[in-house]
Amino acid sequence: MKNILSKTHIGLSKIFLRIPVTQEKLKQNQHQLLKRRLRIAREQLENNTIEISQAVINDLEQIGHSHPQYYWIIVDILTTFVRKNAPYMSQEEVTSNLSTKIRVDIQAALTVIARRNTNKDPVNEQLDLSFTDMRGANLKGANLQQTNLYQANLAGANLYQANLAGAILSAANLEGANLYLANLEGAILSAANLEKANLSGANLHGASLYLASLHGAILNDTIFDGANLRETKFSR
Repeated sequence: MKNILSKTHIGLSKIFLRIPVTQEKLKQNQHQLLKRRLRIAREQLENNTIEISQAVINDLEQIGHSHPQYYWIIVDILTTFVRKNAPYMSQEEVTSNLSTKIRVDIQAALTVIARRNTNKDPVNEQLDLSFTDMRGANLKGANLQQTNLYQANLAGANLYQANLAGAILSAANLEGANLYLANLEGAILSAANLEKANLSGANLHGASLYLASLHGAILNDTIFDGANLRETKFSR
């Protein structure tokens, strides 16, 4: 009986010793599977239909919720997708393409990006949406804090209550944009076009508006405390 119990004990010990190894293998397999899914998602967003792109974007958002350690990789995939598929257009190109209706898959990617949690941002990393055409985009309540939006075209975009604190918006086109109650504290808006934009209740504390144009902008209760208004154009 003692021998049987001893053998049983040894057998159970071996099983329990193998459990951590098995769990580690499962983690490694899951990690490899997720890496493969992300690689495939990146490839599918390269050249595909709008419908497939939307499905891939939804899948990426779900991965981000379930596996937050891949959050920044997913954000990078989505911002790259927007930059490649909605590149900045010259004024001549914009004039010949007056449509401000943003592609639904671009909007889907921006919606996921806009839900970002800055607490998950890696140190010294920055969202890059510079040189993009996001005319008419719905970015209501978007968290675009510290985002690089240099020379982005956001004409007619809905940025109601958006967080753009510390964002780089130099030379950006925000003509006619809805920035009602937006937080632009410390934002860099040098040479930005804010003509006819709604800045009612917007917080521009400490923002740089050097050479910015605010012709026809709505400025009811706009906060300009500490802002750099050197050579800012308020009226023609």
